[in-house]
Amino acid sequence: MDRAIQIVERAISKYGAPVYVRHEIVHNRHVVERLKTLGAIFVEELEECPPDRPVVFSAHGVPKTVPAEARARRMLYLDATCPLVSKVHVEAGRHFDAGREIVLIGHAGHPEVVGTLGQLPRGAVALIETVEDAQTFTPRDPANVAFITQTTLSVDDTADIVAALKARFPQIATPHKEDICYATTNRQEAVKVVAARSDVLLVLGSANSSNSVRLAEVAGKAGARAYLIDDASGLDLAWLAGAKTVGLTAGASAPEMLVQGVIDRLAQSFQLSIEEIDVKRETVIFKLPRVLA
Repeated sequence: MDRAIQIVERAISKYGAPVYVRHEIVHNRHVVERLKTLGAIFVEELEECPPDRPVVFSAHGVPKTVPAEARARRMLYLDATCPLVSKVHVEAGRHFDAGREIVLIGHAGHPEVVGTLGQLPRGAVALIETVEDAQTFTPRDPANVAFITQTTLSVDDTADIVAALKARFPQIATPHKEDICYATTNRQEAVKVVAARSDVLLVLGSANSSNSVRLAEVAGKAGARAYLIDDASGLDLAWLAGAKTVGLTAGASAPEMLVQGVIDRLAQSFQLSIEEIDVKRETVIFKLPRVLA
């Protein structure tokens, strides 16, 4: 997420405003609004972009037809697709070349799913959203199936779907390495720890952010009353009635200042004792495109 945001910022610095961005660069309202003030213009389709200005593709990835159209129009485009999403695209191509029938575990309509489906010819990938879908999916050849996943899913829910697929298709080809993003996995594991100790858990993130929504779901399943809020202004203090311990976490694209904003809001009404719970440190850094490095 940070990489994609940096790409937009550096593109504006190098090429000047405006820089067009196809779809929200990440699913966080505050990030998008800040980038707008710097000179980013967000659009949904490439046809909305003039050919003489740079365009950035969002972190969620795009169908192959999008960069092809950009090349045909001789546009300068920068691909901010998360490298972990690109890894899934490569896996999909590898399975397709091997003649396997591909199952994508994900949420219909999510930009990442749209981008992944668009890596291959229409009908080459079947979308599975639930365990029930996995149980009713009928491949042409049960012995020649592979699965890939959206990177921002619930780890536990995905495990249930994978188990259902493996029970039906023991020979199913699996990813060489977990498809779900390490940032998503780490945050869900941390939320389980925090939620088990909390009466209420607040998740900072936008409603269209898949990884943020999953955090709230995981917290609820872990026993806490969970609320997804954009920022401190979305906090209803009535939610905290009777609560002794409040957990606070944030989606992968939520700026740190939003966390501090909620802490400051709570401090206005309560005497706080703050404890940070560190489950796992993230040290992975992805390089920027060479033209911006």
